[in-house]
Amino acid sequence: MTDDGSKPLHHRTEFDDWRSLTIGIYMALAGYAVMVGLPVISTSWVGNLGLSAVQVGRVAGADLGGLAIGAVISAIFIARINRRYMAAGAALFAIAANALCIFYQSYEAMLWLRLASGIGAGIYTGIAVATIGGHSRPAFAFGLELFAFAGSQGAELKLLPYLSIEGVYIALIVSYVVGLLFISWLPTRPANQTLNVDIDVENPDGEPQTEKNHVPTYVPWMVLGAIVLTYINIGAYWTYIELSTVDSDASPEWVASMLWISSVFSVIGSLFAVLLSNRYGLARPLLVTLVFQAGIVLMLVFGITNFAVAFSMFFFNFCWIFVDIYQAATISNVDRSGRFPAMIPAAQGLGNFLGPNIGASVLAYGFGYNGVFIVCAIASIAAMLVYLYMYLMLKKTIPALADSS
Repeated sequence: MTDDGSKPLHHRTEFDDWRSLTIGIYMALAGYAVMVGLPVISTSWVGNLGLSAVQVGRVAGADLGGLAIGAVISAIFIARINRRYMAAGAALFAIAANALCIFYQSYEAMLWLRLASGIGAGIYTGIAVATIGGHSRPAFAFGLELFAFAGSQGAELKLLPYLSIEGVYIALIVSYVVGLLFISWLPTRPANQTLNVDIDVENPDGEPQTEKNHVPTYVPWMVLGAIVLTYINIGAYWTYIELSTVDSDASPEWVASMLWISSVFSVIGSLFAVLLSNRYGLARPLLVTLVFQAGIVLMLVFGITNFAVAFSMFFFNFCWIFVDIYQAATISNVDRSGRFPAMIPAAQGLGNFLGPNIGASVLAYGFGYNGVFIVCAIASIAAMLVYLYMYLMLKKTIPALADSS
């Protein structure tokens, strides 16, 4: 809320129904499963399939790049096609790709199959995020999603190391099958088709009134661009954080335990982020968080020890949740059609495609893991600068939206 008391106003729709929110959250967890489990899955690709660190970056990039492609497809059709049909088709496509990964495990085959799996996951996740974003209180809805996300992250990082790579693929298949059983809970159409925001204001005589504002198209596009930069950091970090500790002073057992224990901080972060946004809005905490996240990553350049790994993982998880809630809620505040919210996984997937591949190139040129972490920090600061510019522009045009919660 701004100083004059004005604030964005959203009306309740079928997207506020608990079944809609529940299936949206579940689908998001299933669609993001590979991204969440990437530190463990990438290590499994090395240990079980003999891939090199560079090849892992390429395969992870293909999977998460597919997520971006699928989300773009979702965004194109989400306002025009029955979402239940789209979600069911995407789930079946992802199931088939994961099943084929069990039988074809060469590096070349994996590149194409993980790309295909990512496309299915991207369509599926785009629909999920648009469904969550359709809630009349998007920060609250995404807070719940990321609270569940933190729990699933801890479970994945704890349990996946006990599975073979074939078992990992089977677990992914089962997650999609379960979602198909509840596909009827998914709303079929968007609640609104326009890029407008209603502002609740007070007129001179003290009576409340609603003022309709058209949101400049650059706002959601700038948020999507900042998400790409943010996920270059996240994608590279999670792909190489465990591998970077192999020849360091950190204990392998300690690193493995920190991967899942640190996810608890994500739960704390999701609760704290919603409370903080209610007090200070979305933008200002986001700017501070991105700077802090850059520092967390950069500290690893000065030495990888048990303490450095624990501190980095705990606060990286904490900041990750902050950033996700604020980014998703910002887009959902301005677009009720679902087109731009559906693009969130695309931006995340593109960043996750670029991050591991940039990391792989940094390693290939001999700059080591220090070079990877420096790239991560630069990407986080670049995202902060984009948001800062957008925030300053909105303060001049739609102040209530600039400080919305």
